[in-house]
Amino acid sequence: MRRAGLFGVPRVRPWSWRAFLLGCVVIAVSAVLQGICVALGAKFYFAAFLPGLFVLGLVAGAPAAVFAALFTVPLVWWAFIPPFFEFSALSSTNADSINLFCLLAVLLIGLADLCRETMSIISRGGLKPPGESAATNPQ
Repeated sequence: MRRAGLFGVPRVRPWSWRAFLLGCVVIAVSAVLQGICVALGAKFYFAAFLPGLFVLGLVAGAPAAVFAALFTVPLVWWAFIPPFFEFSALSSTNADSINLFCLLAVLLIGLADLCRETMSIISRGGLKPPGESAATNPQ
C-alpha cells in the first residue's frame, strides 16, 4: 500500500527552483497576512511568518525554508517595524524580536525536516528490523 505524502500535498525536491519559488510565495502570503495584523494593531512582527516557515519546511525542505527565514528578517525590519518602509536603528526590543524569530525559525525548520524525513521513511515501508548479528546470542 502506497501512502500519500502530507495528506495528498505534493512534495517538492529541496534544491529545485520550484522550492525557492514556493518560498517566495509563502513569504508574500505571510507578508500580506502580517500587514493585515499590523493594520489591526498587532505588535507581533513575525507572527504570520512562523507557520509559513514550518509548512514550507515540510513541503519544500530545509534549504527553501532557510532562504525564506533569511529573507524575512530584512523584510520585516523594513516593512513592519516602525518607522514603516525604511531601515532605521533597531531598539533593543526589536533586536530581541529578531533574535527570538531566528531561534524559533531554526527550531521549526529542524522539526519540519525531521517530519519530512519521517514521512519519507513511512512511505518507503518503515524501518526494517535489524538482522541477526554476531553479537546476538540466540540462547
